[in-house]
Amino acid sequence: MRYALVHYHELTLKKGNRAYFLQRLVRNLQRGLKGTGAGAIERPEGRLLVALPDAADEGEVRARLARTFGVANFAIARWVPLDMDRLAEAVTDTIKPLRFASFRISAKRGNKRFPLTSNQINVELGTLVKSLTGARVDLERAELTIYVEVLDKGFLLSLDRTAGPGGLPAGISGRVACLLSGGLDSPVAAYRMMKRGAHVMFVHFHSHPFVSRASQEKARELAELLTRYQATSRLFLVPFGEVQREVVLAVPPPLRVVVYRRLMIRIAEAIARRVHAQALVTGEALGQVASQTLPNMATIDDAATLPILRPLVGMDKEEIVHQAQAIGTYEISIQPDEDCCTLFTPKHPATKSTVGELEAAEARLKIPDLVGMACERAEEVRFAFPPTTSEVKS
Repeated sequence: MRYALVHYHELTLKKGNRAYFLQRLVRNLQRGLKGTGAGAIERPEGRLLVALPDAADEGEVRARLARTFGVANFAIARWVPLDMDRLAEAVTDTIKPLRFASFRISAKRGNKRFPLTSNQINVELGTLVKSLTGARVDLERAELTIYVEVLDKGFLLSLDRTAGPGGLPAGISGRVACLLSGGLDSPVAAYRMMKRGAHVMFVHFHSHPFVSRASQEKARELAELLTRYQATSRLFLVPFGEVQREVVLAVPPPLRVVVYRRLMIRIAEAIARRVHAQALVTGEALGQVASQTLPNMATIDDAATLPILRPLVGMDKEEIVHQAQAIGTYEISIQPDEDCCTLFTPKHPATKSTVGELEAAEARLKIPDLVGMACERAEEVRFAFPPTTSEVKS
């Protein structure tokens, strides 16, 4: 019998909340592995075992485990009865087709009643492998590592460890609403919040019919891709062109970008409260563009009553690009589009706005009416992974 042997790390530090965190991880795994042929999940101390019948799609199981938050690492392991002779036979069979010049044995004894210590198992198996292959033992840079875990009912034997994303199980830290622009930054910000256990819903502002629907399609693709990390998502597509036109008629050009951002925050907050989200998330990084200076961030925050979280605030563009590539959003984000940021944008936006001058500029706008209009016209799209039919609501 094969198993996916799953290790978690940060969850073990949660003490009184550990059982709840682990229960959530198991539930996320059960949902995430649907359709792969994976079987029941067992919970021996400090690890999880996912049964893999012969019909299970091992490649798909690996892919989904690799993006399940809370998983530190995993391996596809072979179950062996709790007998050293049987373990020696299994190791011999496993390494027979392999060629390697160096190796090491890494045994962990979860079952403390087993008569041999981890080091004794390492020595016994190491002697066997060396006699069979002539390979040398190398504890630092071995070409092959043979992992053995000693559990109550048997050994688990594996030859690899694949890193998981770590973090906390998706959904345990509450809901947040992420302003999803379609560029590189905001999808990475959403991912980083998911990694901390937040369930992320998305709010995308577009300027159709003044521009094409390209940014909306990108937002859908990004939300659908990111749903692989949290099982379900909701995307709100908010028409913002009419709001921008009102701003152009009433607000001096240097202040327009910050007024746009303050209005986006108010609209996103109204939608967030509707779906019981507890904070807003943006992809802002300090100093990256004019609206992302400390003075402008402060005046944008002034428009909010919910906390605004900026997980990328201290990252540079190269770091953000690297993470976008790693999580799969990069190729979508770099596709050309016409988002609302390109419409009615002044050439020289203010970099040091004050609350007083923004409130004076906004006094010429009917803020509640603009927020209400945008929320009423928002379109909602729902996603699920494994995929089901998307549900669209106006």
